[in-house]
Amino acid sequence: MAENTDADAVLAALDDGLPAALDRLMQFLRIPSISTDPAFAADVRRAAGWLRDELAGVGFAAAIHDTAGHPMVVARTPPGPGRSLLFYGHYDVQPVDPVALWDRDPFDPAIQDTPAGPVIRGRGASDDKGQLMTFVEACRAWKSVRGALPDGLTLLFEGEEESGSPSLQPFLRENADALRASLALICDTGLYADGRPAITTQLRGLMGEEIVVRAADRDLHSGSFGGLAANPIQVLVNALAAVKDADGRVTLPGFYDGAPELTDALRADWDGLGFDAAEYLGRVGLGQPIGERGRTGLEMAWNRPTFEINGITGGYTGDGFKTVLPAEARAKVSCRLVGTQDPEAIRAALRAHVRAHLPPDCTVEFHPHGSSPASVMDTSDPAFADARTALTTEWGREAAFIGSGGSIPIAGDFKTILGMDTMLIGFGRDDDRIHSPNEKYDVESFAKGARSWARILSALRAA
Repeated sequence: MAENTDADAVLAALDDGLPAALDRLMQFLRIPSISTDPAFAADVRRAAGWLRDELAGVGFAAAIHDTAGHPMVVARTPPGPGRSLLFYGHYDVQPVDPVALWDRDPFDPAIQDTPAGPVIRGRGASDDKGQLMTFVEACRAWKSVRGALPDGLTLLFEGEEESGSPSLQPFLRENADALRASLALICDTGLYADGRPAITTQLRGLMGEEIVVRAADRDLHSGSFGGLAANPIQVLVNALAAVKDADGRVTLPGFYDGAPELTDALRADWDGLGFDAAEYLGRVGLGQPIGERGRTGLEMAWNRPTFEINGITGGYTGDGFKTVLPAEARAKVSCRLVGTQDPEAIRAALRAHVRAHLPPDCTVEFHPHGSSPASVMDTSDPAFADARTALTTEWGREAAFIGSGGSIPIAGDFKTILGMDTMLIGFGRDDDRIHSPNEKYDVESFAKGARSWARILSALRAA
């Protein structure tokens, strides 16, 4: 009974403290911590310092850790008898260009009324300052009611997520023993499309590659050389077109090795979400799903691998017309990966495929653009059921186990470097405009997000 009473008191403290919590978030959002632009390096460090001071004020043992790039912020509570938890978030933000498309200064945040309810408007509101602060505010309310923070907590806040996290893997390896916990928590995802709470249990991996095909030592006049000389654009598009067959399947040898079929239980869960692929595509002016025949929309978006051409250039693309055979052509391609697919094996298969389509007069260069395996969480861990129940109670709707078509490499790093699974729980919405002008985060997401973490912490502490 005391446990339930304390939990209710923590929730009441969060409700009473919401105005002050929003004020703190506004302070945080005013710091232009753009990690990709060296001109903002001092502001990134200032954001790290703000976080450290805020966490220390709550009662954490908090410190800034320098890296070769931007600093990490690490905060801890003493170990205890319960399971240890590592919470991750990032305090850096995306650039704000094009500024002219913002309705207000991106770093002058405000609460704005909208037909759907009040929102927090400003860069970083949803990605990821507002999200990470939901957990911090839950801890603050816990301390105010119970007199001490939950034991066994480690908070890791990164300042380079929006610039590729170059310092993260080295930091994890150098501090593995200090950071390792029984479970990681990440709040950098969102609610399901219809607003129901969700736990992301699988993430697709990623393999990126740039391909450069060259032929003649200069651009050639198509009247003099057309039909006779190799055209790098034609060579490249022929190779790329042959990567998929008429049924939408990728033809690279071994591509589907490690790509699992959807389990019956997960298929039933996903079918219950009522996803309408045509409606989803209709939001972006499309209406007809393509891809592997015989697959459902969510299956293709979350549980099947992809091959996509992200950009292709070559020849003359300016105003007017220029009849040339270009000297070179370039394409950037990426694969989203699932299960235990090996990104480097797929990279090798792609390179062999392109070389097999190369005429004798052409050469090819390959430039890798990162890779990470897929992440699939072990939902048999009771923590997932406990968190699902906590979210369902808070939001009044059955929480869903969902997949993600995107990639969050840190979840894979936690698995491969620290040996632990991750529970991804976030409260963003599809219309939050992250990475775009006029980013926002619903006040409801912030308030109920903090309440959700309080419930989850209570459930995991009692487990």
